[in-house]
Order: sequence, then C-alpha cells, then structure tokens
Amino acid sequence: MATSAAERAPLVAGWLGFERCVALRFLREGRMQTLLIIVGVAAGVAVIAYITALINGLQGNTLTKTLGAQAHVTVRPLEDVVLPARPPKAGTTVMPDIQAREQRPRSIANWQALVPLLERRDGIAAVSPMVSGSGLALRGEATQAIALLGVDLDRYDRIVSLRSKVVAGQARLAPGDAIIGRELAADLGVRPGDRVTVLTGSVGEPVRVTALVDLGVRDLNRRTVIVPLRLAQNLLGLPGGATSIDLTVQDVWSADALAGELQRQLPYDVESWQQANAQLVSALNAQSVSTTLIRAVVLVVVVLGIASVLVVSVVQKRREIGILRAMGATRSQIVRVFLVQGAVLGALGSVIGVVLAVAMIWVFTHFVRGSDGLPLFSISLAPATALQVALLATVAGVLAAIFPARRAARMDPAEAIRL
Repeated sequence: MATSAAERAPLVAGWLGFERCVALRFLREGRMQTLLIIVGVAAGVAVIAYITALINGLQGNTLTKTLGAQAHVTVRPLEDVVLPARPPKAGTTVMPDIQAREQRPRSIANWQALVPLLERRDGIAAVSPMVSGSGLALRGEATQAIALLGVDLDRYDRIVSLRSKVVAGQARLAPGDAIIGRELAADLGVRPGDRVTVLTGSVGEPVRVTALVDLGVRDLNRRTVIVPLRLAQNLLGLPGGATSIDLTVQDVWSADALAGELQRQLPYDVESWQQANAQLVSALNAQSVSTTLIRAVVLVVVVLGIASVLVVSVVQKRREIGILRAMGATRSQIVRVFLVQGAVLGALGSVIGVVLAVAMIWVFTHFVRGSDGLPLFSISLAPATALQVALLATVAGVLAAIFPARRAARMDPAEAIRL
C-alpha cells in the first residue's frame, strides 16, 4: 500500500538521522585523525582560494594598467602600398624587391558617418575619433619629440578615463589648450598655465597647458601632447580628417571577436588590444593555466587525504561495522555513513579554509607594499569564488569517501565481529 508524504517524512528523517549519528560518532572517536584531515582540507581550500584571488587581482591590475591608456579596438586606414602599373604578363620576369612606400598621416574616408554607426552597434560602449602624428614641443631652448593626439575630450575620456589621470591642473581642451604628460612637463619645465609651442613640419602653434596627466607608462608621459581635434587637424594637414577611431567595448575579452567582424565589414585596418599586446595575452593565459594546475594538484591532495583517513577508519571500525550489519544495517546505509563523513570533513575544512584565505588576503593587502609605500595591487575573494571553492572541496570529500564506503559495505558481518 502506498504511503503519503506525511507518513514518509518521519522515515526520511530517521534514515538521515541514523547515518548522521553513526558518522559523527566515528569522527568523534578518532578526534586526532579528524582534526588533522580537517586542517589539511582547510589548508588546501585556503591555498586554492588565495591563489585564485591573487591571480585574478594581478590580471585585473595588469589589464587596468594596459587598457588604461589605449582603446580596446582601433580602426585605421589601410597602409599605403606600391602597386604595379599593370598586371605582369605570363612568362615575364618580375623584380623580386620593391621598395616600400613611405607612410603619411591619412584620414579615414567618411569617418563622420561611420562614428554613429559604430555607436549604435551592440557591445560598443564608447567611440572616439582621433588625429595623431609626430611633432616637436618647444619652450625656450628645450625641444622634445612628441606624439600629438587630437581628440574630442568628452569622447576620449570615455575611452581612457583621461580626467581621472590628471595630477595637476584641470582637464580642459578649449581652442588653443593642451594636456601633456607629467614627464614631458618636467623636461620642458612647464606647469599648468604655461605656454608651449607645438611644431609639426613647417607649421607651429602656441598652446596653453591646462593639465598634466599620468598615463601609467613613463614613456607615454614623456611624449604625449593632447590637443583639440580641430587644432591637430590643422597642424597635421588633415582638415576635417581623423587618422583613427578608438572603440571601447563592454566586455574587454570580446574585443578580438568584434575586431574580426569589423575587419570583414569595413575597408580599413582594425586591431584589437589582444592583437596589439599578444605577449601580454600569452602571459595571462599562462597564468590561468598555471592556476588551474595548482588548483587541480591541491584538490587531488585533499581527496587523497580524506580517502586515506577514511580507509584507516574502515580498518579501525571493522568490529563496529560488523555489529551494525548484524543489527540490520544495510550495505547502502553503511555506504552512506562514510559518505556523510566525507561530506562533513570537506564542509568543515572548506569553512575554515575560506576564513584562512580571507585572513591571508588581508595580510597581503595591508602589509605587502611596493617601493612607493602603496599596496602592490588590490585583491579580494569574491563570494562566488569562495562558494565555488567550498562546494568543490565538499564534493571532493564525498568522492574521496566512495572507495572506503564500498570497502566497508562489502565486509562480512560474521568475519568482522570475529576480528
């Protein structure tokens, strides 16, 4: 006769209560073994959680510094190439070496119409046209080679957060204004409010420095001069032009896919930050692989530790297991007793391990400093990561208990009691 849900509830509670009570009893009787394996699991979980948080923080800090001074995707005109006047005829000899053509600043054709199209595209967060070229900065007897950037300040700020990098003055690009790197300002001996002459070819223009910025890279700080878009167009001989269009995407790791799509759709050269920083991407991938290997090895050590303790427990508790079987405990109940032990060891070790990881992160954040006295970078243990690691260790504890549990269930009650 079928039983109702109300009638089955006490049975389920009693079934769970038996395995739990026996499992906890076995763990209490072997206190030293239980304590050692919990400490071992806690150490493994702490290492996994701490290494994960450390690598995530390091990669996030590296990406922030790398992408803080460049766009995620850049659209440029195709390079000038030398083309033959006519296709070579069959059987004719072609000169194997052709001198490359010199490159000159060129504008993206019809870029004014392209910008709103890119802004409406899904996944793109900001679009900024730019005019860039080389020149000289003059003040008195000081002369410095510079990289001249002409931008719309509000648009460019959404690409590289320029206003947040200001170390002196106020970011402003009215006609005749300029923002320069702080190292360049030191080389020229200027400060906000002073004037500098920007020279490109035979064209020169005095500009007033409104702000000094720190772009995070000393070489960039030593040669960057940012002026209004129209002024750069006049200085570089590109009236109404734009030499590139910078894009910022909502997901930085989708930049490569977006660049590929734009490359197929537009007659321009499209480059993602991954292509421009191939060695950095390789290093980040190597870090991720190393972290995964470390986590896997530590997890295997945790599983072996729990399994070894439970195997010893099976040997030590042979008589008790035989008595339980003789009293009517089924093989499946014996199996569940040891599975509960594995789950308890994994869960307790996980909780303590997460607490240890948080403590290690606190120590790193507050006591590990760089040469400037500031923390090297900020790291934190995300709740999702902590939960993932804890669940992983708990599941590992259950899996580690499978072999000892099956071994205990196969014991013959009569032989176990005689032993």
